[in-house]
Amino acid sequence: MEQIIAAVRGLEGALVVVPGPGDGSPEVAWGDVFFSYAPDGPMPRPAQPYATVVTKNYPDDSASDLDPPDRRRVNIHVDRATFRELTGEEPRRLSLPRDHAAVDRVMPHPVHGPLGWISVVNPGERTTDTVIRLLRDAHDAARARCERRRGRSGPPGCD
Repeated sequence: MEQIIAAVRGLEGALVVVPGPGDGSPEVAWGDVFFSYAPDGPMPRPAQPYATVVTKNYPDDSASDLDPPDRRRVNIHVDRATFRELTGEEPRRLSLPRDHAAVDRVMPHPVHGPLGWISVVNPGERTTDTVIRLLRDAHDAARARCERRRGRSGPPGCD
């Protein structure tokens, strides 16, 4: 996972946030990782991160079984064509059964798949290169959205 986080940190304008005690973030988010495009430094508002690393089950999201030690899930927003290529389905028409707890497999996010999010539990030999490529693509898409917004409203920020 450190290789994946380091790859994003190396992207121009990347903001990698790891919430923890004392930073004002909700305790439920502590230890998770949020990736955003933020060329000016602060977390863009109201924009959502383009990817996350989740380190635990959430009340409405437990299908990946993330509570045992050393289980993490990378979540990445992708475009529709990429989603179809990776999953064989349209985001809003998911119907194939999946084992969302399976490791080192690209699949729709168990909750946010219909919104174009994919996920990988414990990326390994089969998926790490794909995950890094998808993170770069998501970062580039976030940068393009920022540049379009700036073009409409002028600098600074991407919100």
